[in-house]
Amino acid sequence: MLNLPDKLSEMEKKEEIIKVAVVGVGQMGAGVATLISRMKGMDVLAIADIDREKAIGIFEEMGVSKDKIFLSDDPDECSRALSRGMRVVTMDARAIPYIDSIDILVEATGIPSVGAEVAFEAIMAKKHIVMMNVETDVTVGPILAELAKNSGVIYTVGAGDEPGAIKELYDFARSVEFKIIAAGKGKNNPLNREATPDTLRETALKKGVNPRMLTEFVDLSKTMIEMAAVANATGLMPDIRGMHGPRCELSELSSIFSLKENGGILNQEGVVDYALGRIAPGVFVIVTTDNKRLKKDLEYMSMGKGPNYLLYRPYHLTSVEIPFSVARAVIYKEPTLVCKGRPVAEVITVAKRDLSSGKKIDGIGMFDVYGSIERASVAREENLLPLGLAEGAVLKEDVKKGEYIRLDQVELDEKSILVSLRKLQDKILPPE
Repeated sequence: MLNLPDKLSEMEKKEEIIKVAVVGVGQMGAGVATLISRMKGMDVLAIADIDREKAIGIFEEMGVSKDKIFLSDDPDECSRALSRGMRVVTMDARAIPYIDSIDILVEATGIPSVGAEVAFEAIMAKKHIVMMNVETDVTVGPILAELAKNSGVIYTVGAGDEPGAIKELYDFARSVEFKIIAAGKGKNNPLNREATPDTLRETALKKGVNPRMLTEFVDLSKTMIEMAAVANATGLMPDIRGMHGPRCELSELSSIFSLKENGGILNQEGVVDYALGRIAPGVFVIVTTDNKRLKKDLEYMSMGKGPNYLLYRPYHLTSVEIPFSVARAVIYKEPTLVCKGRPVAEVITVAKRDLSSGKKIDGIGMFDVYGSIERASVAREENLLPLGLAEGAVLKEDVKKGEYIRLDQVELDEKSILVSLRKLQDKILPPE
């Protein structure tokens, strides 16, 4: 973001600090809190986590002494503590939006139901919200964005993960009137649809990550979720259910992601997809143009001989880039990535193993199900269960391994705000 360092330095001098709260301090949330504490113009004043000691430890890593950390689940008490120069730790994420001086929340739990509740409460309290929780966004992001717009605040998926990084390339390409052929990411973990927290526990411990989180990556659910978020923010579509996911080299991307009649794999242009191989941790957008001058310039600048050209960003920095979304939301009142209107893509639910009637589904990154991407209109027509609603849903009949689970095959938790928001979304923002 151009000139942001100068702007933040100016805000620091004027003591106009962006007051941030972080919900969930696992690997990603902890990284966000630590980084923001080192920056000018913004600071983390409150943390919510079910592990109170972990949250306290993050503040101590930031250089806050323990006697300056106030513990409470009451937003009024927390507000008074902040006015006395304290930092706040709460185990109740619902309290955070109602702490008076907080400007913006960063939601980093990765749990759809928690993300929905925190985002909804933030919007109702007229606080900006940055979602690292893309699982929530692909489930109820469209309705949350609409509610935020009506409330005069910003709801956005954060920069740093693949969706935000792809959106940067996409916006550049659109601005200069390139035609978008495909947008995608490199898959940076081994692919195993049958992966579970048990099969990955040893690997997860070695990497220092949560086994459930690693499972979500390995069984491909995370890739499906991320590319659905990109689709809903851009209007690009999955070419086929589950996308293609070819194994290829970087130099092959622009030829493989082209129409079948041109030697590629695509049935249509304007799609989201992913690639296996040495593409990760990068993201890409494949573009073309019919302008002869531009073609000549692109060839001169070593972008290839066409007709397709590769725009490639070789990295995404997850939590390290989140402060840019914080600044963009508060200072410029702009989202980084958000569904524009009605959703075009859905993440649907597939049985990872045989499931019996009466089984309560355990959710994303676990033992029972994984996700696949589909056009939202098709998912609605076939009455398919959104992956974000799967956790806690009770099966009304047996489902075989590999079968797509339908909404009429489950009983949802009607008390869940996630379910309520999704029903409202389906009513007023049905798929295109």
